[in-house]
Amino acid sequence: MDQPFAPVFFAIVALSLTPLAAAQQPNAETIIQRSVQANEADWKADPEYDWTEKDLQPNGGTKTLQEFMISGSPYGRLIAVDDKPLPEAQQHKEQQKLDAEIAKRRHETPEERRKRIAAFQKERKRDHLMMQQLTKAFNFKLAGEQTVDSHDVYVLNATPRADYRPPNMQCQALKGMQGRLWIDKASFQWVKVEAEVIHPVSIEGVLARVLPGTRFELEKEPVDNGVWLPKHFAMKSQARVLFLFSHNGRDDETYWNYHKSTEVSSPRGGN
Repeated sequence: MDQPFAPVFFAIVALSLTPLAAAQQPNAETIIQRSVQANEADWKADPEYDWTEKDLQPNGGTKTLQEFMISGSPYGRLIAVDDKPLPEAQQHKEQQKLDAEIAKRRHETPEERRKRIAAFQKERKRDHLMMQQLTKAFNFKLAGEQTVDSHDVYVLNATPRADYRPPNMQCQALKGMQGRLWIDKASFQWVKVEAEVIHPVSIEGVLARVLPGTRFELEKEPVDNGVWLPKHFAMKSQARVLFLFSHNGRDDETYWNYHKSTEVSSPRGGN
């Protein structure tokens, strides 16, 4: 009697639990809201860290810099070109530049310090606003679940909202974009974001159009105690300025070796 009953019993239990499991899975709106909270915390924590960064150059080569937070804004010391460490003489020159910058910031006036930090914060806020607008410019639909870089993620498709009103010129391109987000199921952090222009967008005030072929990709990773920071950013832009001249641009930056900044006060070496 027990043998035939067991499969039926477990089948009934499984069927009864299926709606519960489905109900516990958050919807797209909840996932996005939680991801916004996680990104806000990361943005606030970001200035607390030093890091290493490799930038793709227009000629196809690369430059690697060690970035230090010094008195409220970063300074990059060149440490490699095309993945090759600098010759000893050039390393010495770069260290001298770093020492000079430390001395300069120590002796700057309050007004000089204010202007320097304000310029850094302006750039930071511009980039942050763009990331914030991603969650406002699109309608999101949960497309499934995957594993990316060992993280279990929700996959969301993003399509442009017809009623979206960009807050500034830089965000106007979002009106013509579609995208996809991979969001960590445990922390609701962005593991990866991709977006691309699918139809031309006119940029008011500069007589330019952003064209299909423009796209960007952002990848993040956990670096410290729940904080996730960028590990890769790439952008390819295509635009027509004054509706006559084409302009193409490309950025590709990789980041690693994040660690809490100790405010450089003496020469520091290492890669």
